[in-house]
Amino acid sequence: MSNQYILALDQGTTSSRAIVFDQQARPVAQAQRTIRQSYPQPGWVEHDGVEIWESQLAAVQEALHSGQINPEQIGSIGITNQRETVLVWDRTSGEPIHPAIVWQDRRTASLCEALKDRGLAKVVTDKTGLLIDAYFSATKIAWILDHIEGAREKANRGELLAGTMDTWLIWKLTSGQVHATDVTNASRTMLFNLDTRDWDEELLSELQIPRCILPTICMSGHFYGMTDPKWLNGVAVPIHSVLGDQQAALFGHTCLEAGSAKNTYGTGCFILMNTGSERVTSTHGLLTTVAWGMGDEMYYALEGSVFVAGAAIQWLEEGLGWIDEPAQSERMASQVPTSDGVVVVPAFTGLGAPYWDMYARGAIFGLTRGTTSNHIVRATLESLAYQSRDVINAMEKDAGMPLQELRVDGGAVSNDLLMQFQADILGAVVTRTETGETTALGAALLAGLVSEVWSKEQLKQFNPAERMFQPLMDEEKKEELYRVWQDAVRRTMGWEQHHFES
Repeated sequence: MSNQYILALDQGTTSSRAIVFDQQARPVAQAQRTIRQSYPQPGWVEHDGVEIWESQLAAVQEALHSGQINPEQIGSIGITNQRETVLVWDRTSGEPIHPAIVWQDRRTASLCEALKDRGLAKVVTDKTGLLIDAYFSATKIAWILDHIEGAREKANRGELLAGTMDTWLIWKLTSGQVHATDVTNASRTMLFNLDTRDWDEELLSELQIPRCILPTICMSGHFYGMTDPKWLNGVAVPIHSVLGDQQAALFGHTCLEAGSAKNTYGTGCFILMNTGSERVTSTHGLLTTVAWGMGDEMYYALEGSVFVAGAAIQWLEEGLGWIDEPAQSERMASQVPTSDGVVVVPAFTGLGAPYWDMYARGAIFGLTRGTTSNHIVRATLESLAYQSRDVINAMEKDAGMPLQELRVDGGAVSNDLLMQFQADILGAVVTRTETGETTALGAALLAGLVSEVWSKEQLKQFNPAERMFQPLMDEEKKEELYRVWQDAVRRTMGWEQHHFES
């Protein structure tokens, strides 16, 4: 049968991946290419835009080859990507004028402070659902235009293009024919007006970003165009979905009803709760974001972002040299029954939701002469669960409903010790689903929905539970541990910057 597969491109922070799904939404072939992380200065994080494109294309070609799949059998492409990471390139040559500035990058913190000083905090939140922070794309684009010689003049003349990684991939796949993004990625730029569903003129003006360099905004489920035949063995394939990675994971978990939530444990932790067609404005430090758009309908989510999750385990491996692989962290943590009072706050790049402290830094508390590396490794793992609870507590208050179940995916979910601790500290069921590749699955499911491979009713059957972790810890112990965590977080923050409730 022709056109029986859907190809998902998953362009992440640490790698570019390609996964082919069959008509039962099962992964049948995949490939991955690591991308280099560059840290030119403290707090700066960059990627090579050309390497991102080449790694993504190589992953696609390898996946098709390894699965012995002819490009003619691919009926649709879905794209999902690391959000907020942004690139500016020359419209004619297609060459980036500066490395991509990654979502983790903090170089624009002072520019964000200047925007707040100009009284724009409420304007930004009211229009975009976001808080002013270096995390988002807008100040990164402004920084590139300000710091690359001649860039601002070229931008004003329409000679440059800007975009997040989905836009860059679409532009490359169509050989420069399509410069577009979707509503989920647009909603993470700090330039997207949720009411008008378009770029906001006032914010563009404040940051001096010419509208002509920005992509056209489309719904997430949408026909974006055909790939240039030269990339896939002479075959042109339609692109039918684009979703930021966290929204793709929410869709991949089939969290299609209001109140359903997921946590992706990647480089950071990203927790989203579907609020349906209702836009819930957070009063607890969360973001209002677009979940996805289809047809004329826009769906929304509350989101809390933890900046450092898997990156903390990476630090144990690469920074401290205590583990040789992430799986070893569970083995070491299992050597001790508790962290023995040790608390690790991995605020390496500041604190995200619900604290939003750009200046917080990581710290370890509770060390005694009896502390071993096992205790610190265990406390590092536990920090992922504590940070997730911080966000979920805020979500429950904003949405006015308690969390019944948290569906989880990402690298760290294979760690049973962490998943059990997560269920315990939340007091809620944690469901690990069968499909580990939830982000790519979400992009594939939406592409399949648009291309009518399956119906919305069928989606629910595609990602069942693999294991459910029930909370076992007694209430008193759970709350005492959490109080100690919150105290440790306070100590990492500048006391004058407390914007959270005790």
